[in-house]
Amino acid sequence: MNAKQVKDLWKLRNAEKLGDPTRMPRHVAIIMDGNGRWAKQHKLSVSRGHRQGTETLREIIRHTDDLGIEALSLYAFSTENWSRPAEEVSALMQLILDFFVSEIEELDQKNVRILILGDKSALPEKQRETLLEAERRTGGNTGLHLNIAINYGSRAEIVKAAREIAVQVQSGELSLDAIGEETISDHLYTAGQPEVDLLIRTSGEMRLSNFLLYQNAYAEFIFPEVLWPDFTVEEYDRCLKEFESRNRRFGARVEE
Repeated sequence: MNAKQVKDLWKLRNAEKLGDPTRMPRHVAIIMDGNGRWAKQHKLSVSRGHRQGTETLREIIRHTDDLGIEALSLYAFSTENWSRPAEEVSALMQLILDFFVSEIEELDQKNVRILILGDKSALPEKQRETLLEAERRTGGNTGLHLNIAINYGSRAEIVKAAREIAVQVQSGELSLDAIGEETISDHLYTAGQPEVDLLIRTSGEMRLSNFLLYQNAYAEFIFPEVLWPDFTVEEYDRCLKEFESRNRRFGARVEE
């Protein structure tokens, strides 16, 4: 049995453990919330909480890939996060570098394609170059789409899409009558990927915080109370199992 066959068998066994593999989400989005509160509970610095959250991140990415889920979107740093204390922002920027330096080899070998959602131009030069290199290196990979939202805001993403479409209309490349939902989707960062099926936000908070507003139109939401650094693979599997039990009607009426 070759390496691919071993991995396929592993995926099958895990999908069976979770339930019906045909009801697995194609695209999971996660708002990784609770690092600061975890640090406070453990009487540690906020930066230590973020670092512990990175350990959780590694395990969740690996498990998502092993399950054969198509896309995983992670909210790492929002446009609003710049307003946090300078020390915390600096620690988060350093974590971005540390994560890609330590993980890029494994992610590339596993055929993961990395895509950064957000405005990279506003990031410090070293972080920007690191992210661009990660996208370049994995751009031809065909496995898990790993979307990491950094300096991201969904409203800004939609405005960007609207401006790009307006330019096409102004140039005559696109007519007003030709604009539809697919047109907008094609101008989002996640163009070509399935819409979000499942959104998980840890720590018990129940809000989207300007994350993938368009892509979450028909997503199922789950809000586990566990803080992100304590979010385990087992907890993740429970969320996937709950998703499987949901009756997704997409606005239609289903007769009992």
